[in-house]
Amino acid sequence: MAYVYFILFLFFFFALVIVVLIPLISSLGVYQQNYQEKISQYECGFEASEKDLIQFEVRYYLIGILFLLFDLEIAFLLPYLIVFSYLTIFGVVSMVIFFFFLVLGFYYEWVMGGLEWD
Repeated sequence: MAYVYFILFLFFFFALVIVVLIPLISSLGVYQQNYQEKISQYECGFEASEKDLIQFEVRYYLIGILFLLFDLEIAFLLPYLIVFSYLTIFGVVSMVIFFFFLVLGFYYEWVMGGLEWD
C-alpha cells in the first residue's frame, strides 16, 4: 500500500521539479534584448490612443463563460446517448436529473437576464 503512495509522491515531485526547472533554464539560457521594433505597435499600424485603452464590459466574459459551461454540460450528455440502450433505471434517472439541472440553470440565466444583449 505504501508503494502506491511512494509512486504518487515521486510523480508529484518530478512534476514540481519540471515546473520549476523549465522556466528557470529558459530564463537563464536565453538572453533577450528589447529593441524598438519589438516593443512598437505592430498589430494595427498606429499608436494606441487614450480612448482605445478602455476595458471590455464584464458581460462579454460572462457570456463566454456561460457558453463554455453549457457547452461542456451538453458534452457530458454524449456518453449517455451512446450507451442509452444499455442503461438501467438508475442510469436513466441520473441522466434525467442531470438534464433537469441543466435546463434549470439555463432557465435561471434566461430569467435573470444573463443572456440579454443590450
